Amino acid sequence: MTQITNHMPTEELQALDAAHHMHPFTHGGELAGKGVRIITRAKGVMLHDSDGNEILDAMAGLWCVNIGYGREELADVAARQMRELPYYNTFFQTSHVPAIALAERLAELAPGDLNHVFFAGSGSEANDTNIRLVRTYWQERGKPEKTTIISRKNGYHGSTLGAMSLGGMAGMHAQGGVVQGIRHIDQPNWWAEGGEMSPEEFGLERARQLEKAILELGEDKVAAFIAEPVQGAGGVIVPPESYWPEIQRICDRYKILLIADEVICGFGRTGQWFGSQTLNIRPDIITVAKGLSSGYQPIAASIVTDAVAEVIAGCEFNHGYTYSGHPVAAAVALENLRILDEEGIVARVGAETAPYLKEAWESLGDHPMVGDVRIVGMMGSLALTPDKESRATFASDAGTVGLMCRERCFANNLVMRHVGDRMIISPPLVITRDEIDMLISRARKALDEAYEQVREAGLWKAAS
Repeated sequence: MTQITNHMPTEELQALDAAHHMHPFTHGGELAGKGVRIITRAKGVMLHDSDGNEILDAMAGLWCVNIGYGREELADVAARQMRELPYYNTFFQTSHVPAIALAERLAELAPGDLNHVFFAGSGSEANDTNIRLVRTYWQERGKPEKTTIISRKNGYHGSTLGAMSLGGMAGMHAQGGVVQGIRHIDQPNWWAEGGEMSPEEFGLERARQLEKAILELGEDKVAAFIAEPVQGAGGVIVPPESYWPEIQRICDRYKILLIADEVICGFGRTGQWFGSQTLNIRPDIITVAKGLSSGYQPIAASIVTDAVAEVIAGCEFNHGYTYSGHPVAAAVALENLRILDEEGIVARVGAETAPYLKEAWESLGDHPMVGDVRIVGMMGSLALTPDKESRATFASDAGTVGLMCRERCFANNLVMRHVGDRMIISPPLVITRDEIDMLISRARKALDEAYEQVREAGLWKAAS
């Protein structure tokens, strides 16, 4: 049996990776030239790489490792389930205990009457499911022409063809085309796009673009609106307080389904179990993944209301995945939810660590390169700017300064991501106050070093 251990020299591992491994969202040639960082083990909020560095993971993997790394309980549950029932499908009048138990638990946790669960393997798959769900829903209600789904520019809903089409990332749309019947409206990013409007005015203007789109398309053509409570991959864009109440009013007024993509916001990330609770949203469908298992197993779901489920139950829904409700993934997710609940992790985030992180994170607003500081629960962003007062962008290509800052974060053993010229964090929910202090200290040092590099490179210029 071929086996590669963590003890091979870093250079050999990098060479093997470059020779055979195709990475997501990556320029392969550039990556091969730089060489990948090899992560070998992790515990709590800390990663260890093949060169012996200990790195604070302020991104919780990809927004997902909510309970932190190295929880042996999840490994034990996975092993036990593999021995008992390693796999079976949920097609053909069949179910199994882990899928049943997890569906029941999600129905208990989800707000309102979101009591029904369709499982998938990833958030992308779940959002593909949502396209089928809402169109089938309206077809079964005798309105087959209601097929258009409205989404937002710079929103992210996954990278399969359907989910990518729902998202509003132009770079993704340029590679492979998009599914028809999806309309995009502008995002509620006041810092970058608010102009002279107050945040309240801007929030209402962006929300009312939904109403304008519905009226342009025709109410009889629009099936649903999908959005993240807080845009994650788009740069942790926190909408003005006026935004979501107006969105909710419009969805109610025109009776279109509201899909809250909680792949990032769900399971404690915003300080409550769901971002919909934090922002007072009443969705018809919630998309979940990532924090559902803390990334320990690939699993996702669409959680739907009684009303939607009743309509879908009236027909044969010709949709599903081989791994829908996979027994090992479901068992691991159940254990993850038990830990989040019984150890009081979600409650502690809301009451203690998120407020502490907020105060510490907002202190970075005094840095000369930081303009806007945003944070909700355990997800925050910093907008980098050469001129705070005018909210200016840099004259350099978007992301140039952000990448420089990200590289200084890595150099200081901190994983902090950049989206364009915004720096973002989403640490494990188990992060302690001392570890938050460490995060802020390393972030400030990285900002200082990036600031000096930007000035030395002649990039401290505002776009005209």
